Amino acid sequence: MTANGATGTPTAAKVNGVAGTGDTGGVADPDPGQERLRRWRLVLGGDAADGTGCALSGQDAAMDGALAALYGRADKERAGKDRSAGLGASAPSVARWLGDIRTYFPSSVVQVMQRDAIDRLGLSALLLEPEMLEAVEADVHLVGTLLSLNKAMPETTKETARVVVRKVVEDLEKRLATRTRATLTGALDRSARINRPRHHDIDWNRTIAANLKHYLPEYRTIVPERLIGYGRASQSVKKEVVLCIDQSGSMAASVVYASVFGAVLASMRSIDTRLVVFDTAVVDLTDQLDDPVDVLFGTQLGGGTDINRALAYCQSQITRPAETVVVLISDLYEGGIRNEMLKRVAAMKASGVQFVTLLALSDEGAPAYDREHAAALAALGAPAFACTPDLFPEVMAAAIEKRPLPIPDTA
Repeated sequence: MTANGATGTPTAAKVNGVAGTGDTGGVADPDPGQERLRRWRLVLGGDAADGTGCALSGQDAAMDGALAALYGRADKERAGKDRSAGLGASAPSVARWLGDIRTYFPSSVVQVMQRDAIDRLGLSALLLEPEMLEAVEADVHLVGTLLSLNKAMPETTKETARVVVRKVVEDLEKRLATRTRATLTGALDRSARINRPRHHDIDWNRTIAANLKHYLPEYRTIVPERLIGYGRASQSVKKEVVLCIDQSGSMAASVVYASVFGAVLASMRSIDTRLVVFDTAVVDLTDQLDDPVDVLFGTQLGGGTDINRALAYCQSQITRPAETVVVLISDLYEGGIRNEMLKRVAAMKASGVQFVTLLALSDEGAPAYDREHAAALAALGAPAFACTPDLFPEVMAAAIEKRPLPIPDTA
């Protein structure tokens, strides 16, 4: 089904936006048939061909106007009709529209509509104005857009942009930090196994497997001669994690999430964390990990890609291969030397490094990616897959414990 003739996100925005709202004239239980027509009228956009014959008034009319300003313009132009709505390039009209959509729609839909306005109507330049930034609903995608505009951003706007970015980053940290620390602390404890464990530290699965030859049939039991247990990861027992992040434009959301996770990992004393971003150049942002906002503003979204050069730098920083996890976050469109890239991955794995390849670290699923390179990495034992932020702690825990990665079925 379409919205004003368009497909995809506009329909989702309209359906979600009107699901629980509408001007029903104070009637507690509106006629189901009329309510259905009202919703279809909002979805279809009101052209003569919508077929509903339903007129809107009050809040419904205002909501329809906010939708038409964004989704009606391009459709009318394609049909050769006069435009009846649109945002244009006027900051005041955009500011009013931002206020309207925040009034009529839930936050999740507002974020979708803002993203569509930037993509469909080319409103990125307006984000360089502090007044606009104060009016928008901040989310990961908006942060990515701001980072891509960082070099063009005037000084008067940068402080406002940092406030917006910091709010998103702090919200993400609140959502992700506790579970990440708990999951990885458990993985670190389990990775430090000992052979003389206390009773509550015994790993019974491994102990039984190691002592099956001592099974006594007459007693129907195993007499364990060797106990295997979990050690408690001390401050001196550390793992090293290297996050190697592709900062090409398509990886914007992944850069945001990786920077937040990098800060969380860096806050754990049992993990030495290094964060490296790259395009055709390589930048080590490890010294800024205490503030992920500084990390983000140290990136430069866009440009080419040289994975081989980035991995060469990461490889040079590894001091304890058997205790190191390297996480490459990239769509694998390599602009450097492909064979050298694969050789470096093979060499790191041969030395004992746990190598993880993520096509994306976001909630959007797998992006477009180089399937040939993904297949080559899988052949080396480093399968590439897209990872959601909620799954990332489990992936890191598996890598730390050197067990199979929890690869999603849709990878």
